[in-house]
Amino acid sequence: MTTPAPMSSSQRLLAIGLVLGVSLVAFEITAVVTAMPTITDELGGTSLYGLAIAAYTLANMVALVAAGELADRRGPVMPYMISIATFIVGLLVAAGAHSMVWIVIGRTLQGAGTGGLQPLSYTLVNRAFPPERQAKIFAVLSAGWVLPSLFAPAISGWVVSTFGWRWVFLGIIPLAVAVAALAIRPMRHYGAAAFTGAPSRIPHAVAAAGGVGAMATGLQMANPVGAVVLTLAGGGTAWWALRTLLPAGIEVARTGLAALVACRFLATAAFMGADSFIPLAADRIHEVSPLWQGMVIIGAALAWTGGQWIRAHNPPDDAARAVRNGFIVLAAGVLLVTPVLWDGWPLWAVFLGWSVGGLGMGLLFNPTTVSAMTYAKDGVEGKVSSQITLADALGYSLMGGIGGATVAAADRTSMSISTALGINFAIAFGVAMVGVAVSHRIRSAH
Repeated sequence: MTTPAPMSSSQRLLAIGLVLGVSLVAFEITAVVTAMPTITDELGGTSLYGLAIAAYTLANMVALVAAGELADRRGPVMPYMISIATFIVGLLVAAGAHSMVWIVIGRTLQGAGTGGLQPLSYTLVNRAFPPERQAKIFAVLSAGWVLPSLFAPAISGWVVSTFGWRWVFLGIIPLAVAVAALAIRPMRHYGAAAFTGAPSRIPHAVAAAGGVGAMATGLQMANPVGAVVLTLAGGGTAWWALRTLLPAGIEVARTGLAALVACRFLATAAFMGADSFIPLAADRIHEVSPLWQGMVIIGAALAWTGGQWIRAHNPPDDAARAVRNGFIVLAAGVLLVTPVLWDGWPLWAVFLGWSVGGLGMGLLFNPTTVSAMTYAKDGVEGKVSSQITLADALGYSLMGGIGGATVAAADRTSMSISTALGINFAIAFGVAMVGVAVSHRIRSAH
């Protein structure tokens, strides 16, 4: 194996900036997930808990397509600056919220801001680093989750208890400004590629987000007729738009890029079906403090990073087998965390069980990323990277909507919160097993 050439100073600075960008997003996601049960309790918006999650990722869907396209057309600097500015505005809106409606609006803007950062990172790795170094750079990016995963839940819980949840949002603003100041300079060395001049994909991204959002809203409506109409209309709109945005053959997981993107969708949907609702179970069933609500999911984030490091330093000869094994481990993690639904189950066991789920995500994440980016030719790096991250956002959005619907049903009917969350975990397990079946169709472009 050829030893990669030493990185230039520009490449090193770019890598640091990208890692800090990942850390910023990781800190924000982890801190806010920790604070959300308290926010929901104070503002009295349990029925909007799932919508706040879904809105974040719906905005991600539009932003990641827009950022990827702008990176191909104009270079990465402009979309990066727009993303950071939108993110900061969203933090300010959420910090000043006096109802859950404004939390949803703030989370939407935050999702639009962070949504542009991940496809830009993938695009820059593909442009700035040789193929033999890219797997390790992707693993380095995953390391950006480590410190936030360790400290963000504890910091967020302490801030919520000491100063109030609004300071969770306000405290992230200086971090965003500092990351932008450091990251933008080295990006200027990697401008626009030889863009092919394809039509804009942004209108389809807006339609897809609107369709998925309508589905999520319909699923949570109390009126059965309105729920069916809105869910079907939203689903049809989303399907029409996504067939343009995602690789051809995605609906049947056609061998190659379509199967890779399908696996990313299934993986994030399965992970979301448990991860976003474990803190809620800790709050409503176990009645623990905000600090402990966040602590129970730290292990999953750390294990995810560990799994990516394993794959980066021991690249699999067979990507399909690596992804299949990752799905099996993820499914096992969902099973192991399901006992959180019983109030007598110890939270340390929840921590360990969901760490297995995180490990599964880490084991399959790098192989899908590296294999998918082999399909990224000059001028369409942003397109392929946005397809990968769009699959992630779609998985999170759909499971946020479905999971939020079960939580809303428990809030307005006689269904218990344990039953609602149990349905979410069962769906997550089923989705992971579908991923096991689809993974054998994975292939790299070379």
